[in-house]
Amino acid sequence: MARRAFPGVAMSRARIAAEALEGLAREILAAAGTPPAAAAVWAETLVWANLRGVDSHGVMRIPRYLEQIAAGHIRPQAELRLLKSTGGIALLDADGGPGPVAMARAMDEAIAAAKRVHVGWCVARRITHAGAVGHFALRAAAQGMAGLVMTASVPLMAWPGSRGAVVSTNPIAIAVPGGRHPPLLIDLATATAALGKVLGAKQAGTPIPPDWGIDAAGRPTTDPAAVATLQPMAGHKGAGLSLMIECLASLAAANPVIAPALRGELTYAMNGVAIALDLAAFGDPAEFAESVDDLAATVAAQPRAEGAPALLVPGERGDAELARRRVSGIPLPASVWKQLGEAAARFGVALPAPLPG
Repeated sequence: MARRAFPGVAMSRARIAAEALEGLAREILAAAGTPPAAAAVWAETLVWANLRGVDSHGVMRIPRYLEQIAAGHIRPQAELRLLKSTGGIALLDADGGPGPVAMARAMDEAIAAAKRVHVGWCVARRITHAGAVGHFALRAAAQGMAGLVMTASVPLMAWPGSRGAVVSTNPIAIAVPGGRHPPLLIDLATATAALGKVLGAKQAGTPIPPDWGIDAAGRPTTDPAAVATLQPMAGHKGAGLSLMIECLASLAAANPVIAPALRGELTYAMNGVAIALDLAAFGDPAEFAESVDDLAATVAAQPRAEGAPALLVPGERGDAELARRRVSGIPLPASVWKQLGEAAARFGVALPAPLPG
């Protein structure tokens, strides 16, 4: 594959082949001290997000991850420890290791338990940022199971009526397998928009909708650089869902996050939950898959409002974007490409050449 040093000419953006970008991410993370196998999982998770158009959770995160590694907030060589495994329940301790590695293992533990007793529920404590959690829900769908993933972190989002952050943007993802149709997948933050989207707008220098975040005085802002706190989706509904994820992911793991953070007792902590459900326990898996196909087709066939685009079920937009980007490459803003180039140069990693055009 053609490689060259980071270009000195100005670029509005770069388009990078997915395989090349994943290799670059893997090499940078490994050079920063991540064991090769863990770096591969981490890089795959990041580029999967880019492929599906979720650039806020893709390789733009790498510079921040490197800062967290340098500060000791991410421990790239931490060892995962299985603290408990009984029936369908498992408890992992990630010891501050890379979040994607911990959540991939958590889902694998949940899947293994579901194969034994039809339901697997694994809580992973002391993880770090896990990226796009739908990636791990799909691990269950690939095994013919339903997957559900949630993560909990420190306050990043207002509570309705609060001036500052009270709860987090805790995401939730659900995936179910289809037959001819790809798995259905929903992956959403409990905020109106995820922090990564605000960071992406800041990187790109573009404004944001006024309901995404508030500034330090509690006022709505369209300037991503001025956002001090995110807003919950649907008001009390998003805030309440976030709080309950804190209960299931953090309190259940004996590693509370929100209350200690609000008292000023900690500045960083995360936990996650991975759940796998053996759909075959309810009946014929093929019949379920056919029902998913029928559901997706029936929704798509419903009458559309005038001027409305095609009716899509969860996951279809990302599937279509993945197909496009596999062919045309992953577009990266100039600022992100520049930061990746600087990281590659710092670690002595060769930079792949952007695709032409």
